[in-house]
Amino acid sequence: MKSVISLSFLCVFVLGLMGCDQPEPVAPAEVVPVVAAKAEIPKYSAQAFFETTSYGLPGAAGHAFSADGNAILMSSDASGVFNVYALPLDGGEPEQLTQSTDNAVFAVSWFPADNRVLYTYDGGGNELNHVFVREADGSTRDLTPGDALKAGFLAWAKDGQSFYLTSTERDQKSFDVYRYSVSDYSREMVFENDGFQISAISDDGRWIALDKPRTSADSDIFVVDLQSDNPEPMLITSHLGNISYGTFEFTRDNKSLVYATNEFGEFNQAWKYDLQSGESSVLVEAPWDVSYVTYSPSGRYRVTGVNADARTEVSLLDTGSGTAISLPELPPGDLRNVRFSADETQIALIVNADDSPSNIHVIDLAEGHTQQLTRALNPAIDQSHLVKSEVVRYKSFDGLEIPSILYRPHGASAENPVPALVLVHGGPGGQTRTGYRAMVQHLVNHGYAVLGANNRGSSGYGKTFFHLDDKRHGEEDLQDIVYGRAYLDSLDWVDGSRVGIIGGSYGGYMVAAALAFEPEAFDVGIDIFGVTNWERTLASIPPWWEAFKEALYDEMGDPATDAERHHRISPLFHAENIVKPLLVVQGANDPRVLQVESDELVAAVQANEVPVEYLVFPDEGHGFRKRDNRITASDAYVNFLDIYLKGAGQE
Repeated sequence: MKSVISLSFLCVFVLGLMGCDQPEPVAPAEVVPVVAAKAEIPKYSAQAFFETTSYGLPGAAGHAFSADGNAILMSSDASGVFNVYALPLDGGEPEQLTQSTDNAVFAVSWFPADNRVLYTYDGGGNELNHVFVREADGSTRDLTPGDALKAGFLAWAKDGQSFYLTSTERDQKSFDVYRYSVSDYSREMVFENDGFQISAISDDGRWIALDKPRTSADSDIFVVDLQSDNPEPMLITSHLGNISYGTFEFTRDNKSLVYATNEFGEFNQAWKYDLQSGESSVLVEAPWDVSYVTYSPSGRYRVTGVNADARTEVSLLDTGSGTAISLPELPPGDLRNVRFSADETQIALIVNADDSPSNIHVIDLAEGHTQQLTRALNPAIDQSHLVKSEVVRYKSFDGLEIPSILYRPHGASAENPVPALVLVHGGPGGQTRTGYRAMVQHLVNHGYAVLGANNRGSSGYGKTFFHLDDKRHGEEDLQDIVYGRAYLDSLDWVDGSRVGIIGGSYGGYMVAAALAFEPEAFDVGIDIFGVTNWERTLASIPPWWEAFKEALYDEMGDPATDAERHHRISPLFHAENIVKPLLVVQGANDPRVLQVESDELVAAVQANEVPVEYLVFPDEGHGFRKRDNRITASDAYVNFLDIYLKGAGQE
């Protein structure tokens, strides 16, 4: 199932930069009066937008509420770098629990019976995460020590006496599962993995679910009974043809596995597999992809998310009565990261909208009231000055409709047309969605329309649409982006003579490809850690992607057999065609798109005597987690565009 799997592994090149809200507090926010007489909206600096604080909750398998019920565990970049905080439910100030000034640190879970905390971070963006514990006295300990390994949190045991971590310490290509004791952190390996994706473990520790992608269109689920005499993976999704399956989670009674499949139509449905009888039955179906299904601690409540036209619709069901639970009124926006307290009387969640960054809210289910615990937007910014997006569709070269997210600057009109950008998401297989993005709001605030195009191959619009770009990257999907410019040209409030292209990761590849293969289609390009040489990129994937490699090669082509096509679609080998100004931005520690990719492209474009600017962050990887760096990058985008796009039309 490409739409489920893509977000977990086929979307291997995409990062949060193009799709998450991020900020920092440094000097006072600078507000510069707007020059244009018609627009009364001030122009805010990048610093002002990125001083909007980012908040995140632990993953669904972790405990968001403290054992005493007085605080919520969260990640925040209030210090300028992501750290872990305890957020009091009484409205008090957050307590910073980690003190990193360098690496971004993210919350994993409270311990179920005390105030110890699990958290994770990597080495400057190299994605080699370790899992740490913060003791009650504030001391810390690496639970997964070693070099060149990648570790992660899987789940807590139901009794709270142990928890499960995954690690590649035995074999960099495979994540094994270890059970750790809560009392002394002693551990034992409970499952030695051989090429599967570890997806879930049941609350009683008996069952492990494994995903096995074969191609980008075909995958399977296996389960392992760890209590059997021969705990070998057992296939539960036997099928013919291309059908995709992906694990959601085990039910709380340990009797069933909930999974996603596109077997019965264009979109993913949620099904339930009975572990004893082997029977499967439909659980949730919708006219869009079911994105996730999760349960409250006892299983009394079921939470379902549906990806409905680039925004998430969340529903809550009482599994005992089968009745839908209506949540109290919340601010407009997407509901994300729904987390229950241990006694299921409270819910913590995030509300995010185009004009409102992610804020944490708590719902008292018994009393039916809500409390907003954070105020993410920089108070120096008037929320009414931000722009809400519009979901639009335009036709590509072959009549295919391309769903997109359009941002129109305040004051843009036929009398005052504005320059514009086509924004290309990462992937392959990502999706541009509604929601707050500081980078986009900064661009729009400075007078640039933004069209977030979901070209063919994007997830969220059915399996047929998703697979239309298989082994056709840089070809039909690129034409969808070129036709995005044609769509912008058709809008009377857009200046069709000044349209650029911007994107990160696979989107960065599309930027370079557009400038190399359609050199007159766009007036400027901003390539953010984009692939330029597919031959090198596909030959240098990190070892921990081994379980996904066959599916990745099925989508992109196997280097052993598709080298000619990879050469043909790689912008680096056609850089002599690039004649429009280019900005390239790269993280030196990027393990997915190596810095040499950007180095060589910049050198090649410089040889064309074409304006090219290059920004490298020595302390970042595939995306920028430090607020100072995000500010620097966003400033670079606007400054570059003001000179080469907006300025070019005013000479």
